[in-house]
Amino acid sequence: LVAIDGKKYLTDCFSTENMFRVIQSIPSPKAEPFKLWLAKVGYQRIEEIDDPELAISRAMKTYLRKGCSKEWINQRLKSIEIRKELTDEWEKRGVKEGREFAILTNEITKAWTDMDVRSYKNLKGLKKENLRDNMTNLELVLNMLAEASTTEISNSKRPNNWVQNVDVVKKGGGVARKARNEIEKNTGKSVITSKNANNLRLK
Repeated sequence: LVAIDGKKYLTDCFSTENMFRVIQSIPSPKAEPFKLWLAKVGYQRIEEIDDPELAISRAMKTYLRKGCSKEWINQRLKSIEIRKELTDEWEKRGVKEGREFAILTNEITKAWTDMDVRSYKNLKGLKKENLRDNMTNLELVLNMLAEASTTEISNSKRPNNWVQNVDVVKKGGGVARKARNEIEKNTGKSVITSKNANNLRLK
């Protein structure tokens, strides 16, 4: 890694998962609070698997603590549901979770925003933050329209190879693009905005 003095030094780096493993292996009493926290988070995750409504409730509380409006939160939670329906559909069509999901998501985003995901995040000044967590209500609605349309088209067309799946997501994103163009035509302003979570919180 490059240090403050501009020189490069060999440095040990850990992923988040490996860092948690290191913490669990530390025998010092000082590590106990972290171990207890990890145990609590793990238990909550198991609870959410058994009862998905708990995950929704906790997500609601988390967004409220961040200062988000209830209207925005309801839109965001709905977007999670629609996203899940889309990824379930992709799995049926043989699309693999991870890289392939990301590629198709990128294609949907480009289809309705004219930007790839990275450019969209750059516009909003984001790095690792979730893009949807930083969308306005209208951006969320159009993104949901793009994903819901993709799900419906895929369910109807039943794509059975990669090229067909890419074609479907472009058509789904195109539905939202038409809606976006119509909104911008009638309002005279862009739907796509640089606003992020910091601007969207309740004052």
